[in-house]
Amino acid sequence: MNTKEVIITLLKASSCVNESLVQALKPHGISLQQFNVLRILRGQKGRAANLSTVQEQMVNKMSNTTRLIDKLIDKNLVKRTICEENRRKIELFITEKGEEFLTVVDPIVDDAQEKIIQKLKPNEKSNLTELLSKLLK
Repeated sequence: MNTKEVIITLLKASSCVNESLVQALKPHGISLQQFNVLRILRGQKGRAANLSTVQEQMVNKMSNTTRLIDKLIDKNLVKRTICEENRRKIELFITEKGEEFLTVVDPIVDDAQEKIIQKLKPNEKSNLTELLSKLLK
């Protein structure tokens, strides 16, 4: 298999995975990128996050994180406050409603992920993860 075939297959697989997850989230009125932001903020376990913290951990680094966060604030899933020690610093937190939303949506995303990967045997999952990780380094 030549390089172009590998890249095209990788891009098609990525698109397929992305589309499956987008469709799983669509009925809940949230994008995959917004879901990613919520999970990052939940992972802070109550500690404040700033915009750069969220951007560093985003799966899709090209996302307009400020716009994503504004939409989550409008939905009352995220709250933004101004740091008391440094008035120029913005702090981000997942709200209680955001936490509750994730408890509903997490199993749906988990199920979608299982359906995507179900054709692979356990050792194939490990091999694929190892191979793809090499591309990220």
